[in-house]
Amino acid sequence: MPPWVARARERARLRAARSVNRGVVMLGNAALRSGVRAMMHVVYPPHCLTCNAIVGTDDGLCAACWGQTPFLTGLRCDLCGVPLPGDDPTEIACCDDCLRIARPWSKGRAVLAYRDNGRRLVLAFKHGDRTELARATGAWMAIAARDIRLPGQIVVPTPLHWRRLFKRRYNQAALLGARLARELELEHCPDLLKRHRFTGSQEGKGGDARFANLVDSISVNPRQRARITDRPVLLVDDVLTSGATPAACAEACYAAGASDVRVVALARVVKEG
Repeated sequence: MPPWVARARERARLRAARSVNRGVVMLGNAALRSGVRAMMHVVYPPHCLTCNAIVGTDDGLCAACWGQTPFLTGLRCDLCGVPLPGDDPTEIACCDDCLRIARPWSKGRAVLAYRDNGRRLVLAFKHGDRTELARATGAWMAIAARDIRLPGQIVVPTPLHWRRLFKRRYNQAALLGARLARELELEHCPDLLKRHRFTGSQEGKGGDARFANLVDSISVNPRQRARITDRPVLLVDDVLTSGATPAACAEACYAAGASDVRVVALARVVKEG
C-alpha cells in the first residue's frame, strides 16, 4: 500500500474517532445535566409561579392557579388580542375599539386577560422584582406570537424612561423580549427605542389622555436605526390597555424605515361586560 494512502486512511480514522468522541461527550453532558436537574428537583422541588405550591416542572403553575389564570383562547381581535364572540379561532376579526381607532401595526396578540391570576403575575413581575417570571411568561408569549412571526423579524421591547428604569432596575418588556426572541429564534434589540421624555404613569387616564401623554415621547435610538431599515418589527409590551404605547412605538419604527410592525403583549386589559 502506498504511504500516502495509509496516511489518508489514518487521518480518516482519527477524524471518525474524534467525531464519535464528541458525540459521546455531548450525550454524556446531556445525561449529566438531566441527572443533576433530577437531583435538584428532589432537593429543591419546583414551585408554582404564584402560590408556591410544589409542582412537577420548572416555571409551572399548580392546578388551582392554572384554573385561575385567564389565558386568552378562542376567537380574538386580530389587532389587540381581546376576546370576541364566536367559536372559530382562525377567523380574522377586529374588536370595536380597533375598528374605531386606527392602529399603526398590522397584527397583535396577547396571552392573558389582565385580571385574577393574570394581573397577579404581571404585578409580581413588574413591581415585585420577580424577574424569573420572564422565563415562563416570555415562552407563553412566543407561543401566542408564533403565527405572526415573519422572516427577518426583529424583537423590540417598549422602552422605559431612564428615571423609571433607574427606580425599577430593569425593563420588564426587555426581559420578556429576550425570552421570546430566544424561543422564536429571532434577533432581539433591547435598546432600539428610547423614551426621551418622562411621561409619568398612564394609570387612571382615559384613552385620549393616554395617547396625548405620549406624543413626541418615543423615538428610535440613532445608533440602532440601521437595524430596522426595511425589516419587520415584533414589538413587545407587558400590558396592552388603550394601545397608546405600542402606537407611539410603531410610529417611531415606521418613521425609521421598518417594513412592518406587529405587537405581542403578556396581558390585555379586557372591558367588563
